Amino acid sequence: VQLQASGGGLVQAGGSLRLSCAASGSIANIIRMGWYRQTPGKQRELVAIITSGGNTNYADAVKGRFTISRDNAMHTMYLQMNSLKPEDTAVYYCNAEVVVRTSRMELGYWGQGTQVTVSS
Repeated sequence: VQLQASGGGLVQAGGSLRLSCAASGSIANIIRMGWYRQTPGKQRELVAIITSGGNTNYADAVKGRFTISRDNAMHTMYLQMNSLKPEDTAVYYCNAEVVVRTSRMELGYWGQGTQVTVSS
């Protein structure tokens, strides 16, 4: 199973970006997908998660500004980021908890990360 994240870039404060994460490989079901972010010297932190049923949870710092969504049929997840702030600058990673088709095991996978930079 592979996760491919895209959509990062440089944006001015107050601007918007949309991140995408596409999962591929031997996938029977994706139980949960999420976005995390990390800055140098800090631990990776949760940004938002979404279950296969569409239930969502957000970090307090992004509530009301970010929206997570997913296309179950396409195994793809999105993060719409509005009203971006300089403190949102980080490498954003996607994560998925997957039931692998061949083994039926439930495993976690990470994407490669995409840089988001918000200038003041």
